[in-house]
Amino acid sequence: MIPGLTTRRRFSDLSEQEILALAISSEEDDARIYRSYAERLRGEFPSSAAIFDGMAAEEDQHRQRLIDLHRTRFGDVIPLIRREHVAGHYARKPVWLTQNLPLDTIRGEAAAMEQEAHRFYTRAAQSTTDAATRKLLGDLAAAEAGHERKAADLTDQHLTDEAKSEEDFTARRQFILTWVQPGLAGLMDGSVSTLAPIFATAFATQDTWTTFLVGTAASVGAGISMGFTEAAHDDGVLSGRGSPWKRGLASGVMTTLGGMGHALPYLIPDFWTATTIAVLVVFVELWAIAWIQNRFMETPFLRAALQVVLGGALVFAAGALIGGG
Repeated sequence: MIPGLTTRRRFSDLSEQEILALAISSEEDDARIYRSYAERLRGEFPSSAAIFDGMAAEEDQHRQRLIDLHRTRFGDVIPLIRREHVAGHYARKPVWLTQNLPLDTIRGEAAAMEQEAHRFYTRAAQSTTDAATRKLLGDLAAAEAGHERKAADLTDQHLTDEAKSEEDFTARRQFILTWVQPGLAGLMDGSVSTLAPIFATAFATQDTWTTFLVGTAASVGAGISMGFTEAAHDDGVLSGRGSPWKRGLASGVMTTLGGMGHALPYLIPDFWTATTIAVLVVFVELWAIAWIQNRFMETPFLRAALQVVLGGALVFAAGALIGGG
């Protein structure tokens, strides 16, 4: 330890008993994390949940082997030492940070857990000069490598192509319901509904700064309104649309961006230059909406384009006519 700076032990200062105790506590923590993953996924992704149940059981077996080894070498009393007690030891994210992660991210987190543990023990074994400690750390590194192979075996056993296809479809559907659909609604609202006030102000005043202020106010106000409306009207429990705050964030941010896209050009002092650029931005926004509808909502592109372009053109014409009149 470095007095006055940290209370964490350096790995090089640990005894063989403490290294073994650290391995035992690490295996126990990982088993709990895998069971948390399994419980989180069991309802929607039962095949992946079975994989994590199997990985947790494998961690339990390794922990028991380590406990038996500790009992043989050092007795029944295992020192209390955990990852957070050792400087430079690989860390695990708190479970609550993974509760709302998508399926592929959780799979990646699990793979990273095994790889990090393997690399840590391998480096530690290479850095020690004590033969017994080197052997112990090498055995632990081999055990972690075995975990990676076991994960692959469990994946082959539980996650068939059909099951993976079904789970990927469910994950994609959840992503669309939670992020794409609210974001698309916000982008459409922000891009279309702000056309009338922005261009009405532009043609009525021909003052670019005033138009920018009105456009910013309309965009931010619409974003706040859409965000709170999306978050408040459906808690996602019955509809299965996911966290209301995620949906509200997606809707609010995209609404604001949709309006600000054609408000920002009015930072340009020349009125006609700013208006020309703003009109071009509007067309880009409308075609982007049509592309998103086609890509994620499976709406035929021509129909989506006709809907958004026609709607946007009508709102733009209304704003221009009102402002010009």
